[in-house]
Amino acid sequence: MRILITGGGGFIGSHLCERLLAEGHDIVCLDNFFTGNKQNIRHLLDDHRFELIRHDIIEPILLEVDQIYNMACPASPVHYQYNPVKTTKTSVMGTINMLGLAKRVRARILQASTSEVYGDPEVHPQTESYWGNVNPIGIRSCYDEGKRVAETLMMDYHRQNGVDIRIARIFNTYGPRMAEHDGRVVSNFTVQALRGEDITVYGDGSQTRSFCYVSDLVEGLIRLMNTDNFIGPVNLGNPVETSILEFAERIIGMTGSVSKIIHKPLPVDDPRQRQPDITLARVRLDWQPTVNLETGLRETIRYFSGIVAGK
Repeated sequence: MRILITGGGGFIGSHLCERLLAEGHDIVCLDNFFTGNKQNIRHLLDDHRFELIRHDIIEPILLEVDQIYNMACPASPVHYQYNPVKTTKTSVMGTINMLGLAKRVRARILQASTSEVYGDPEVHPQTESYWGNVNPIGIRSCYDEGKRVAETLMMDYHRQNGVDIRIARIFNTYGPRMAEHDGRVVSNFTVQALRGEDITVYGDGSQTRSFCYVSDLVEGLIRLMNTDNFIGPVNLGNPVETSILEFAERIIGMTGSVSKIIHKPLPVDDPRQRQPDITLARVRLDWQPTVNLETGLRETIRYFSGIVAGK
């Protein structure tokens, strides 16, 4: 198949490009490199089945493809709050453009949604039937509400125009090729620990996250895309819950760092708990994570060790 991956130069997108290329597909990687990085896909450029297009999905584009993975959008608070209007445009106008393309060429389209559609959840763990607890006017709203509208658009194009859609709600994902300065817990803690700097924990560290290794997530996305008669939404993430303070201590131990943990005020609207219920993914996709946190962090630390060393 000929597969379009928007945001293909990003962290998850580049792993998806790599995996689908290895499976023998023709890949069109589309990215404006606002948060993506050409280094993530440089090793793929010489493959004749890989095509790179520099383009912003806010603007329409016409391509002939069989499947579309719509991964394009800044996904960390540092990046999506840098230009919140642009973030909202990417989720709304970008999704409209990709749905229009899917309708025109009769392609199946998968939307990379997010656990942030649940906001600061009052239901734990989060199931797909939960409508969420989102602040519509907060500093995170550009991302949270943008992704919620993207899901709305997916469903309306499906109901009104018969577009073949899939919706994946992605929970915290980590692994090699994460951006060094993206402000996420894994990259922040790992880089700080490797440099011997103080590790910054916001609040008392009792808030929880669930971390899914990138290869597991990519497997889930591909299974969702290629499963018939199931459009989602479906949670894709690791259900093993870890407190932020416990995670910081684990990183210090694994890196052998001399870093100290310091506490700073909790950011506005920061979710207190984040844990996916993946029952639906297990039943409908026969999917669950296979990479444990110890193994995944070892690979991630190895990657960032090279970055910190300047390699």
